[in-house]
Amino acid sequence: MTKQLIRTINQIVKFGLKQNIEISKDERNLVLEKSMISIYSLYFEIQYEYDNTDFEEYDDIKYVNIRKNIESNFPDFGYYTIAFDLMDINNKDNMAIGDAIDDLSDIILDLLHIKWRMENNSQNNGLWYFQLIFSSYTQQHIIDLLNYLKQRK
Repeated sequence: MTKQLIRTINQIVKFGLKQNIEISKDERNLVLEKSMISIYSLYFEIQYEYDNTDFEEYDDIKYVNIRKNIESNFPDFGYYTIAFDLMDINNKDNMAIGDAIDDLSDIILDLLHIKWRMENNSQNNGLWYFQLIFSSYTQQHIIDLLNYLKQRK
């Protein structure tokens, strides 16, 4: 599972680490969509033993160009509307604006952090962090971005 997780992470993060990746728009969107679905699915397979070691802290300062790189790879990504609460159908003030580039930026930053922990701390520490960040943050970005990609078709 961990090798598949790292491979899938690499498939997604390349869009934030490199500019102007040579891939057709249709193929690019398909790779992104399939990879995000794979990450979502792998979340349900997480098994680890908590690693209580006092590890070095992650530093994401080196990733300041992620948004710019995503914009070069997905120049057609933009804003979209979302509902704050899908169950509150009678509230006309229930709408918000989402940003596909911001969603992908946050997903990539989370995945880079997971990968870093797996490679620099321990596999268990990386999987623990995956479980923690996914359910509290990354999952919603993936859902929103997948919905955005679907609505654009």
